[in-house]
Amino acid sequence: MNFKTKRKIIKVKYLIIQAIQIIVGTAIIAFGTSLFLLPNQLSSGGFSGIATITYYLLGIPLGTTVLVLNIPLFIISLIKNGKHFFINALSGTILLSLFLNIFDTLKPLTTDRFLGCIYGGIIVGIGTAIILKANASTGGTDLLTQIVKAFKPNIRISNLLVILDSIIVILNVIFFKELEVGLYSAITIYIVGKMLDIFFEGIDFAKMVYIISPQYEKIAKQIGDKIRRGSTSVYGKGMYKKEEKNVLLCVASRGEVREIMQIVNNTDKNAFVVITNAREVFGNGFKEN
Repeated sequence: MNFKTKRKIIKVKYLIIQAIQIIVGTAIIAFGTSLFLLPNQLSSGGFSGIATITYYLLGIPLGTTVLVLNIPLFIISLIKNGKHFFINALSGTILLSLFLNIFDTLKPLTTDRFLGCIYGGIIVGIGTAIILKANASTGGTDLLTQIVKAFKPNIRISNLLVILDSIIVILNVIFFKELEVGLYSAITIYIVGKMLDIFFEGIDFAKMVYIISPQYEKIAKQIGDKIRRGSTSVYGKGMYKKEEKNVLLCVASRGEVREIMQIVNNTDKNAFVVITNAREVFGNGFKEN
């Protein structure tokens, strides 16, 4: 098998996997939206929030409104973002619209707004993460931000998304005349964001410990002997007193941080310690890359 044939096979496999991800992701988003959010008048932000209003105001199916709202964005996206992104966005939005209309015929799983916002947010977040993993889009505000990014590369997308989602949630509150709708929708949007963080960054994160102490060698030896963790001495300079210092850097699991602090306190009570989260750690003692 020559190189060109292998490359073609790899590309076909990638496209098949991508297509499966888009189908599964849009189905999950539609499930969470139609059976948890929509029956409780809640929004996860984006065009689904506007579609929720038209659903209750005019009786137009949620999926149909989402598709219609995205048509102008598709045209602009084709011009600014290229054919490949346009096809992925178009297929994702069409599938989402179809699944939304299909699931809308089913009986809601809960009419409790609190349960709806929690489970709806989790499910929609999982579906959105799968779509993003496939480098695709379901249209709406994420497609709009990509278009804006093409025109203004330096704009902060996170700020733009927060503004757009806030406006849509406020519109939901005004239409339904219930502050609770906005409050629960805000929780949903937060949960969707946290699910994306978990999906892409994981939950099994480690801790990074910085230790500044004259006894750094003794501390490093005890960490190695008692906890079986390696550490690294990094040269530093205190800019206030212009003193040269060695900063001990150690990456450990969350359960080991308490033991490290005990070692530090027993060795040097005046040591300066900083503990931060380390989202991704690869190598000896942690997961392989």
